[in-house]
Amino acid sequence: MAKHLDINGHPTWVEDRGGSGEPLLLLHGGLSNSDDLLRSIGPGLSERFRVVAFDRRGHGYTADTDADFHYADMATETVRVLEDVVGGPAHLVGWSDGGIVALLVALRRPELVQKLVVIGTNYHYNGTVPFDMDLQSPIAQELGKAYIERSPDGAEHLNAVFGKSVAMFTTEPTLTTTDIAQITQPVLVIVGDDDVVTLPHTLSLYEALPQGQLAVVPGASHGLPLEQPEAVAGLVSNFLAAEEPPQTFMPVRRAQPTGG
Repeated sequence: MAKHLDINGHPTWVEDRGGSGEPLLLLHGGLSNSDDLLRSIGPGLSERFRVVAFDRRGHGYTADTDADFHYADMATETVRVLEDVVGGPAHLVGWSDGGIVALLVALRRPELVQKLVVIGTNYHYNGTVPFDMDLQSPIAQELGKAYIERSPDGAEHLNAVFGKSVAMFTTEPTLTTTDIAQITQPVLVIVGDDDVVTLPHTLSLYEALPQGQLAVVPGASHGLPLEQPEAVAGLVSNFLAAEEPPQTFMPVRRAQPTGG
């Protein structure tokens, strides 16, 4: 089922692929849309999970408003999708901006989150390397083409969406490792070895999580889910299905403290 639903009073494009498995909400990246994840890693997850996705305001098939973009507002949208569409808690799998939103939802409404997977995700805006987001750059051209194909606002609104997105990317999020340490759910952090999110920043995210796991995928960029969809779907599926905490042969991070 894919259609526009009322989310916080705004017609929002939602796709629910159904199924009897545990619910899994896919959260797309910035200047992107839900099709990117549904078509890449979605097929590898649909057999085991009830996969749901939606286009955030101003993305994909969901129209924009005059308001600026803020991750806090995107988290509010996501909470309403969990409550009104999913009907309760779900696993969250977020790529890039979607991962930021997943972290914020886990902090704000932990009872709605089972496990989290964040892919190419920064918790502070200073955690990324400078990259070319000029409208004439190749990646902006590709994102713009996908936007124009879907947006109810038409091609003429692309500049506004692009401007609001870049303004958000360069000033948000502003979480700290102290904030991240409050997320108690199991979290898998996935990153390409050549991501725009720096490896030291990714490592600090992983180390701050009480129940964090880390996967660095070789030969991959920030476009990891599109570049290696089967590998990403496998990592996600195995993590979500595994019992916690992991049982390893030589635990260090997960070693149990000895009694005194």
